[in-house]
Amino acid sequence: MAKFVQNAGQPLLRAPLVTSASRSLRTRLRRALAAVIVLILLAAIALAATGLLTRARPADVAIVLGNTVLPSGQPSPRLAARLDRAYDCFAALQCRILFVSGGVDPAGADEAAVMRDYLLARGVPADRIVTDSAGVDSWSTARHASAYMREHGYVSALAVTQYFHVPRTVLALRRHGVPDVSGGYPKFFEWRDLYSTFRELPAVAWYGLRPL
Repeated sequence: MAKFVQNAGQPLLRAPLVTSASRSLRTRLRRALAAVIVLILLAAIALAATGLLTRARPADVAIVLGNTVLPSGQPSPRLAARLDRAYDCFAALQCRILFVSGGVDPAGADEAAVMRDYLLARGVPADRIVTDSAGVDSWSTARHASAYMREHGYVSALAVTQYFHVPRTVLALRRHGVPDVSGGYPKFFEWRDLYSTFRELPAVAWYGLRPL
């Protein structure tokens, strides 16, 4: 809204009329935006802390989630770190079975097969490794792993992935009926973890509501 003012001997001027109501609205909007930003930051901190503070427990099955395979056919450093974490669990007699799950990338690399070969090279017996090449996402991995566990009478699982991904993976496994789930993560950190943590927030919410 505007009003026109004119002083003697001066041309007509158009001056804005700022009402107290419009100022109040802008203030409320700024406060609301600031509150949303603070809530998102707190949620991201809580999610990261939940993953970092999780305690791995002995489990029937260690479920290792897939990740990038290099053009050379070797697991990426991030994926290798997950596999090393699972191997440590197996070597310490804390995990009986290693369930490796991943998809097939556009180049044709089978993540689960690459993960199996890596563990075989580290000395894990073939009969202690189960491969799932249809684990295209965390939800699929949870569905396939839980089905395998029910079929073989296993009740406890260790979800092996990055720390920020542990809460969502644990949630998915519990929603698919695994009664005893804990999380384990490798000591492998990257700057991209910051972005990944924020990306996890809507994903966790969706997994809490997603139909089975």
